[in-house]
Amino acid sequence: MSPDIQSARKVLQMAKIIDKSLTWIAGTDVLVQTGDIVDRGTYALDIYQMMHKLRSQASAVGGEVVSILGNHEVMNAIGDWRYVTNDDIHHFGSTEKRQHDLSIDGWLGQEWLTNYSSTALVPLGPFPFSPRLSFTHGSLRPSFPYLTPYPAAINTLGHSLLLKALTPPLAKPYPPNPYPGLPTGHSQEEAELYMEGGPYWWRGLAETKDETTVCDWAKDLKEKLGVKRIIGGHTPNFERIVDRCNASIIIIDTGISSAYGGVLSALEIIYTLTAPPLPPQNHHHQEPLVASTNDLRPGYKYMEREEIHAIYEKRKKVVRIEEREVVLQ
Repeated sequence: MSPDIQSARKVLQMAKIIDKSLTWIAGTDVLVQTGDIVDRGTYALDIYQMMHKLRSQASAVGGEVVSILGNHEVMNAIGDWRYVTNDDIHHFGSTEKRQHDLSIDGWLGQEWLTNYSSTALVPLGPFPFSPRLSFTHGSLRPSFPYLTPYPAAINTLGHSLLLKALTPPLAKPYPPNPYPGLPTGHSQEEAELYMEGGPYWWRGLAETKDETTVCDWAKDLKEKLGVKRIIGGHTPNFERIVDRCNASIIIIDTGISSAYGGVLSALEIIYTLTAPPLPPQNHHHQEPLVASTNDLRPGYKYMEREEIHAIYEKRKKVVRIEEREVVLQ
């Protein structure tokens, strides 16, 4: 996302997540943000505060905000400030104030530790047959040794690494100080998480050109993780959201920040269960009803429908529509 508060607000309004007063209007929907709020801009703190407010508002009405750590969050945590702007430092107050805010004693450090994870498993519905989606900032590598149990293995390592990075004494920011590397006491497993082949940095699902290879990886990942789709960012296409292998893989980074100049975009997934039509009575046709959880009856057949849309500033494009008949157990 990067710290462009105007673009962030506009995208959330495009996706009907917030209204003009910046209040949650998405009801019981789930909003997933895949990281990189910080760096190359001024207003990262404001966006984190906005997401914190929306998290509370969503929870109050049965919705949810899911927040993912990007490589730039972890870079800032370990003291790698290469892409931090002077305006951002001034917005926090000073270098010292910014470091404190990012530590375990500061608001943002606690926010990361409490509400942000390295990957997320998001079900589209509350039923055993409901499709589940994987969200990560970068690409999940099929040979990454800590994929399972998913998502606990990755998230346990990510939380442990973050806690070590944010616990004083903090590394002095680079630049102007020497590059700090990973925090003292980090494990080999935590190092592998942060390496180029880990979920913060790997770009294989986006950049590998051979479609057969990518689809083989997608099949392997879906089986290992127990998910229907793998969704990530990190590798921007400045013109559109990219889907591969019948939308088994979706890359959602379009560089929405003014620092990149890409198109504003959001991915929308609508999941419904529809009851079959009842027999006509008195010559009046009974239209199918979209079933709420309270209306569903065990043993009955329903039509499951998944609609995936790419939302842009002046248009909405259908990415994928899938339907299947399911029986509620």
